[in-house]
Amino acid sequence: MPRETGRKVIAQNKRAWHDYHIEETYEAGLVLQGTEVKSLRLGRASLLDGYALLKDGEAWLINVHIPEYTMGTWTNHAARRTRKLLLHRKEIDKLVAKTKESGLTLIPLAIYFKDGKAKIEIGLAKGKKDWDKRQTLAEKQAKREMARALRHRNR
Repeated sequence: MPRETGRKVIAQNKRAWHDYHIEETYEAGLVLQGTEVKSLRLGRASLLDGYALLKDGEAWLINVHIPEYTMGTWTNHAARRTRKLLLHRKEIDKLVAKTKESGLTLIPLAIYFKDGKAKIEIGLAKGKKDWDKRQTLAEKQAKREMARALRHRNR
């Protein structure tokens, strides 16, 4: 059987781009159980309530929902268990410094398979205020209207 290549997105957290200013993104591996991998291969996961925490020099993914595998037995995993993230030591040290100095947090942005291995994209984020959200929405609508006007003009 040939090996998987490329990137297959399982779940994205589109709400994170609306609620936060994403300053940097990082790719991390995940420590998963067998039934979690099978459930992810079926395309089932939710990142909405999740966040990452740095504790004792390690990165942890908290409150990400990977539902139980339907064909699993008593060895099935807990849906919202805490999972370890695999990052380089320098990345962890850099993230610890940035999250301590200013009000930044780590938010999961996407979970995907890259060359057959489960990966997660986490973002170093700062929360938006309500007026920031309205301003972003207005900019998006203005760009959409300009593109529509240009498209109709070129016909």
